[in-house]
Amino acid sequence: MAGSSVSIARPPAAHRAPRLAAWAAVIAIALLFVAKYVFRYYLHYNELAFTDPLRGAANYWQMRGWLLLHITGGTAALLSGPTQFSTRLRQRSPRFHRTMGYVFLSGVGIGSLASFRLALGTTFGWAWALGMVSLGLAWIATSGMALYAIKLRQFQVHKEWMVRAYVVTFAFVTFRLLNDFGPTSRLQPDSDRANAFIWASWALPLLAAELIMQFRKLRRAAAPA
Repeated sequence: MAGSSVSIARPPAAHRAPRLAAWAAVIAIALLFVAKYVFRYYLHYNELAFTDPLRGAANYWQMRGWLLLHITGGTAALLSGPTQFSTRLRQRSPRFHRTMGYVFLSGVGIGSLASFRLALGTTFGWAWALGMVSLGLAWIATSGMALYAIKLRQFQVHKEWMVRAYVVTFAFVTFRLLNDFGPTSRLQPDSDRANAFIWASWALPLLAAELIMQFRKLRRAAAPA
């Protein structure tokens, strides 16, 4: 967020094109997720919409305040997160970059705290509750480390923790992709599938992101001076 005063070398054009395409895909998927899974709670504010057995829980209507806080915070983080990875945007509009960074962190704070309350009152069982709490803790931890790093003006460390934080933020989308589409959506029983994916949706992408970042560090360290 506050790292806008430091110039970071931009990658060659040949490397920027695939990166831009990847981010375009991420943003498109995030927008489709919001359109399919988020808007309905605001557009159809009634008990039937909140307790739909295919997407909701039996007590979502009773806990609708906490659910809407969770959804609103998560959506804010999901849609503001990509702005934090544009070097051009950071250099041209550092104030906007910082503002979106605080929007992201606020969304994480609101969404994660609401998720803890939802976990305590869930009707899906203790395994699901543990998965939600663990996801919330990972969300707070990665975002908190990103904030701490930028306060210390450790810009590269901040960037790496923001990558981790956004991977965890995207877990809500990843869960739906695994649970609702393709061969993985047909795994049975339903409860086991959901309990497995609430972990896999953030732990496996976070592992992949960590391996990629560490691999790049090793490549740079091994490159001839």
